[in-house]
Amino acid sequence: MSADPQKGGQVAPLLSSPCAALGSGFQSSRREKYGNVFKTHLLGRPLIRVTGAENVRKILMGEHHLVSTEWPRSARMLLGPNTVANSIGDIHRNKRKVFSKVFSHEALESYLPKIQLVIQDTLRAWSSQPEAINVYQEAQKLTFRMAIRVLLGFSIPEEDLGHLFEVYQQFVENVFSLPVDLPFSGYRRGIQARQILQKGLEKAIREKLQCTQGKDYSDALDILIESSKEHGKEMTMQELKDGTLELIFAAYATTASASTSLIMQLLKHPAVLEKLREELRAQGILHSGGCPCEGTLRLDMLGGLRYLDCVIKEVMRLFTPISGGYRTVLQTFELDGFQIPKGWSVMYSIRDTHDTAPVFKDVTVFDPDRFSQARSEDKDGRFHYLPFGGGVRTCLGKHLAKLFLKVLAVELASTSRFELATRTFPRITLVPVLHPVDGLSVKFFGLDSNQNKILPETEAMLSATV
Repeated sequence: MSADPQKGGQVAPLLSSPCAALGSGFQSSRREKYGNVFKTHLLGRPLIRVTGAENVRKILMGEHHLVSTEWPRSARMLLGPNTVANSIGDIHRNKRKVFSKVFSHEALESYLPKIQLVIQDTLRAWSSQPEAINVYQEAQKLTFRMAIRVLLGFSIPEEDLGHLFEVYQQFVENVFSLPVDLPFSGYRRGIQARQILQKGLEKAIREKLQCTQGKDYSDALDILIESSKEHGKEMTMQELKDGTLELIFAAYATTASASTSLIMQLLKHPAVLEKLREELRAQGILHSGGCPCEGTLRLDMLGGLRYLDCVIKEVMRLFTPISGGYRTVLQTFELDGFQIPKGWSVMYSIRDTHDTAPVFKDVTVFDPDRFSQARSEDKDGRFHYLPFGGGVRTCLGKHLAKLFLKVLAVELASTSRFELATRTFPRITLVPVLHPVDGLSVKFFGLDSNQNKILPETEAMLSATV
């Protein structure tokens, strides 16, 4: 710690690296040296980094009276003032009420068939490629398509969708840039991308509001507009644009990260994939002969897949997409023996808390059975496991994210064979979200009715048969 937050014993220095809070090895070494509360730097500003269930619990449960949400300035400006993430107090509570219906059980049931179709189409496209694909890049395209087509219900032409995706990537890459508005700076590129996105989103929203015929389900934008009316406030066009941009942001990068991690772990642990297939056979989702059963998945069907739930939980424990969350201190309080002064910034670390949680045995091992009913390693203390945060700012879209990952896992186990296209697995980086440094190169194959791989030349012959 620096000289300001006093505690007896060793005092940690202020760390000068602007990206200090982002490096896993760097932070673990500082944690081992100085403990679970220490001072570092992020984007040019001093920051208190916090690890451990009890410390994190105090931060998360202290929202609105001890601490208040604080995203880096670049993120606040680029995401916009009308977002749930940037709102505080009563405004935040009211916005969460409006947005909560977007992720209700009824809404998820409505999205599910569309999500399954998008994933099925994507896996068929991956399998038809003669060469290996870059999983992380393709997962980003998949989650973006899901957000635009399913969540928001926009009918944007494919060419325009591809252009919008490129602009959105530029936006995301600069959300956490240094907030310096100069020509050619990352922040300026982020501002330019936001302006293009807002223009495209306004066009899509207006077209959607004018054309309501032929719809077979209520999408998130429909529910958002209706929910705001129920709460006595009709949303302005700017609020709708900011709201849709936030929904895309929430559904995009973190879900793409988790999807890539899921595929990597199924590749690394074939016994886990086979056990998952056994569960699908036992539940009648996958025939004993190998081919998937006809029909769409249902929420109650997915809810009954206990091992699948364990797999998704373990992916999110060991490969949490984001490092943690940011808060600003509203009043001086004590944390782990330190006095944290009013006005200081705090980051609670999700990843470090998972890595050091005493309730988990062999924390570095990928072991889905740790979440089984027999072991339930997460039952002792809710703040040891928090991939979606906690408290009043728990991720609103967590159930949608888990639903997407479960459908992806079911479709991968049912309809795909895939293998690593490189000699070794790639190194993992944590910036801006957790992902493989080279994107993870994987070759996908289609399956015949006995779940045997269909090679590209065989598939071409079959498709040519009359």
